[in-house]
Amino acid sequence: MDVNFAAQINGILAALILLTSFGLLVQKRVYGLLHIFAWQGLFLSISTAVVGYSTGLHHLYISALLTLALKVFALPYILYVLIHKLHIHKEVEDMVNVPTTMLIGIALVIFSYDLMSPVRELSSLVTRSTLAVALSTVMLGLLMMITRKKAITQIVGFLSLENGLFFAATSATYGMPLVVELGVALDILIAAFIFGIFFFQIRTTFDSLDLKEMEKLKEEE
Repeated sequence: MDVNFAAQINGILAALILLTSFGLLVQKRVYGLLHIFAWQGLFLSISTAVVGYSTGLHHLYISALLTLALKVFALPYILYVLIHKLHIHKEVEDMVNVPTTMLIGIALVIFSYDLMSPVRELSSLVTRSTLAVALSTVMLGLLMMITRKKAITQIVGFLSLENGLFFAATSATYGMPLVVELGVALDILIAAFIFGIFFFQIRTTFDSLDLKEMEKLKEEE
């Protein structure tokens, strides 16, 4: 694959990943969040495979398959089962309204591009143009965690942030060593099951997944 053509494809995929990050910020339905998160994982998987093909680094194919299996199928399914069992069918509740959140998100993207511009100029990697997008995805995931009230939506934000970190690793160094990636994938899968137990415990104790209920307990103490 021509290097310039691979860079263009990766740039398009990076734009789609960034678009899904904004989609997570504005989505009001819980099931909609899972669908957008799955699409983000799919774009990330394809991007990793494109980088692997263009650079000849075959371990990235395994990373792409792990991302596909974990982020597109396993984690969305686990979260779907949790949402179904916990009977979470309400709209997503925000601490900050959507227009304000979007403005903050745009400011974070501009900041990321400005911060990464010197690195992009010095880098000779095929993926140098996607470094700013990777950092933006991390920051937007963190913003989602801060601006959401429900624990389940904050977990989706955390997983989106992790997608940004993985994308940053691929963009900056063509991915982490395979052993590290396998360990991280296993840790995330185990974390998903721990989150499930955590959600059930919160629901049993507070009869709600709203974090304000836990704040009330703290105030009473």
